[in-house]
Amino acid sequence: MLFRLISGLFKKEAGILGETDEAMKKFMLVGLGNIGPEYAGTRHNVGFKILDALAAKMDFAFEPAKLADIGTFKVKGRQVLCIKPSTYMNRSGKAVKYWLDKEKIPLENVLIITDDINLPFGTLRLKSKGSDGGHNGLKDIQQVLQTTQYHRLRFGVGSDFSKGKQVDYVLGKWDVPEEEALPERMDRIMDLIPSFILAGPKITMNQFNNT
Repeated sequence: MLFRLISGLFKKEAGILGETDEAMKKFMLVGLGNIGPEYAGTRHNVGFKILDALAAKMDFAFEPAKLADIGTFKVKGRQVLCIKPSTYMNRSGKAVKYWLDKEKIPLENVLIITDDINLPFGTLRLKSKGSDGGHNGLKDIQQVLQTTQYHRLRFGVGSDFSKGKQVDYVLGKWDVPEEEALPERMDRIMDLIPSFILAGPKITMNQFNNT
């Protein structure tokens, strides 16, 4: 009895996804964005928008938690944690590392979803490594994780802005043609995400990149 009591004191807190000996079946999707109504519907928050679309499709809800709003779902035996960091874009790394460590998720099973002004609107590009491309959210993640070796899905938002207007552009709302095109792009990503989880990044890149 005493042994069981002492042993219980040293048990680690169970994660959101539960305990499992098969760590490779745990995945984390990270949608980058800024919290607050003033940022809702902006190009820079497309990571949040994609995870919201996924939540509607997979029928789960986000709830406030430490450093992020989180939600979970399962797909063919894989457990998936979705997080929308509440740290603001430039401090996204703190939330990513916290949930990565807490849930004991292998880094190769993490997908960061973000906007990219270097790609034409709606272009999808999945990569497994690379620079931050001038994106402050990715820059902070790489500084915190001390690696550039992680999967990221870049959603092109275009670069239709004049010199010195980049911030206004990415923090601006979608224009009408973009709004009309977004549903089809969201549908495409709803196919890409299960492919990443079930088929792996290489097959997913070949099928979805630049489409």
